Amino acid sequence: MEIHPIPLVFYSLFSILTTSKALDTITKTQFITVDSNTTIVSPSESFEMGFFKPGNSNNRYLGIWYKKISTGTVVWVANRENPLPNSSGVLKLIDPGILVLLNSTNNTVWSTNTSRSSHNPVARLLDSGNLIIQDPNDHNPENFLWQSFDYPCDTLLPGMKLGRNSVTGREWNMSSWKSKDDPGRGDYTYWLDPRGYPQIFLSNGSVEQFRTGPWNGLQFSGTGLRENPIYSIRTYFERDEVSYSYDSLNSSLVSRLILNSNGVVQLWRWSDRNRDWLLDLNSPSDNCDSYRMCGSYGSCDVNKPLFCGCLSKFVPKNSISWAMTDWSEGCVRRTPLDCKNGDGFVKYSGMKLPDTRSSWFNRTMTIGECSEVCLKNCSCVAYTSLNISQGGSGCLLWFDDLVDLRVISESGQDIYIRMASSESGKNSHKPKHE
Repeated sequence: MEIHPIPLVFYSLFSILTTSKALDTITKTQFITVDSNTTIVSPSESFEMGFFKPGNSNNRYLGIWYKKISTGTVVWVANRENPLPNSSGVLKLIDPGILVLLNSTNNTVWSTNTSRSSHNPVARLLDSGNLIIQDPNDHNPENFLWQSFDYPCDTLLPGMKLGRNSVTGREWNMSSWKSKDDPGRGDYTYWLDPRGYPQIFLSNGSVEQFRTGPWNGLQFSGTGLRENPIYSIRTYFERDEVSYSYDSLNSSLVSRLILNSNGVVQLWRWSDRNRDWLLDLNSPSDNCDSYRMCGSYGSCDVNKPLFCGCLSKFVPKNSISWAMTDWSEGCVRRTPLDCKNGDGFVKYSGMKLPDTRSSWFNRTMTIGECSEVCLKNCSCVAYTSLNISQGGSGCLLWFDDLVDLRVISESGQDIYIRMASSESGKNSHKPKHE
């Protein structure tokens, strides 16, 4: 994995109002004003919360940043849509356990919410970077009155989620800053689509621009990020919640996943040796990362002059448009399927798996069982192993045209695509793969 150091100057994004006092909690008897320059500090002084001015802006925001890293890296902003225009503002904790930020006219510019209550609530900043409100006698995370980890901005810290809870309706999405001077919600969103087999998208407004590919037990099939001695990916796919998160396996490692204002997702880790941030992931990274670049059954290859080509045994749907490098209509099988008289499968290796929104998955089936289930269903167009770690397990089936395919020769996955028996050279009872 290539590591790219980035000069510190690009990350000195804000000015902290000169600190004169640090607290470890906020109670109902305490408050923080902008002009007092007071901050809240986590127990081991990993993170700090206070008021800051981003870039060249004169607006004030309540935010959280790294305390021990002097690059001015903000990881969360409370009032990103409603800045304080001057040095007048106060943060209070009120009953039944709500933080409120008031401006100079005593109007609320930002506040938390809660469905629970506490007679003696306390707000504190954890060493994870999570700002929480809790009953001081109840440290169960399930019982927090509120937590900032439920409201990501442009940064995902270890332990934070991307996903959706269908019971509460809560969604965990990342959204970019407008610019280095304005932390307001920008044009880009990084979000998890729970339809079919869950996958993550990068969107510009309503336009999907990049798809990570599904998690296959080792990596997201469309990125270079995979489980390693540094990071671990957690998946949670249950009826009430679908989510992805990541953790740093070394507790001393400082890392963050960001969505920058240019629409690029980056994973950074801090190097004490270099006193700098090092880049572990940068997506999208090339032309083939563009969503649906080559249309249905088209495959993108950065090593080819024209990028797009039809999969083997497929031909352009519109040969004239295709010759003019308009690949949007994609490709079709050169021999139509004939399910009633017998189809088979052709194996394609080294691929980013296609869009999984029209898919079905099972965690326990073998690849042989997966093949049989797909073959018996004329609507099934492709299958693969759900999890390729430890020899492979599970089943992933597709039921619509395959889109957003690309060649990833070193770490791509095998996928078996339904073809007419004359193309696969196999019958419908014992499909083998070439």
